[in-house]
Amino acid sequence: MTQNGSELVPAWARRTAGEHRWPAAMAVAVTIGLQLLMPPQVVPDARLVLPALQLALLVGLVVVNPFRMDRQSAALRAGGLVLTGLVALANGWSVVLLVVDLLTGRPGSPAELLTAGGAIWLTNVLAFGLVYWELDRGGPAARAAAARDRPDFLFPQMQVPEIAGAEWEPAFVDYAYLSFTNATAFSPTDVLPLSRWAKLTMAVQAGVSLVVVVLVVARAINTLG
Repeated sequence: MTQNGSELVPAWARRTAGEHRWPAAMAVAVTIGLQLLMPPQVVPDARLVLPALQLALLVGLVVVNPFRMDRQSAALRAGGLVLTGLVALANGWSVVLLVVDLLTGRPGSPAELLTAGGAIWLTNVLAFGLVYWELDRGGPAARAAAARDRPDFLFPQMQVPEIAGAEWEPAFVDYAYLSFTNATAFSPTDVLPLSRWAKLTMAVQAGVSLVVVVLVVARAINTLG
């Protein structure tokens, strides 16, 4: 912590150097790979369009700002939001196609169903992790600049800074963990959503995860039977 008058200011509430880009970039790269590996029936007809757009945006963002995410730029912000939106769109599209496929009874082996469902579920975790990371307090660059003092997500380290350490601040891995626990528990665990958009987004993710898990497992069991 640093001294600000007589008040100690934790790292997440003051200007810092910003987090590295590579963890979020790796997550986007994994989602692109998963989209390319999914069965044709659960991806859009022009299956290469969305992955190609995501890859182009990712490369552009890495080239312009390859290291720490501490530059507040309207162009970089727009690029990050569009990239996250494309990842979420591709995931949502695959969820819809999977649900339609399961409800219409297309023949398929349990292995195919579980593979497709697992890939979509993992993409769902990474996609919503990117959404939380990109939107909380205005995004990574705004968090580095301490542009907003009211968090959208309350991490436990914010409540016990003496245990978390003087320099703790949320990074992509924290948002990915939040997304994973929400997708498995279907509810908040140790991280509390404070703003309305955060609560609604977590509700949507939990709903998508629940639908995918229930339908895929039920169909696989039915096929085995």
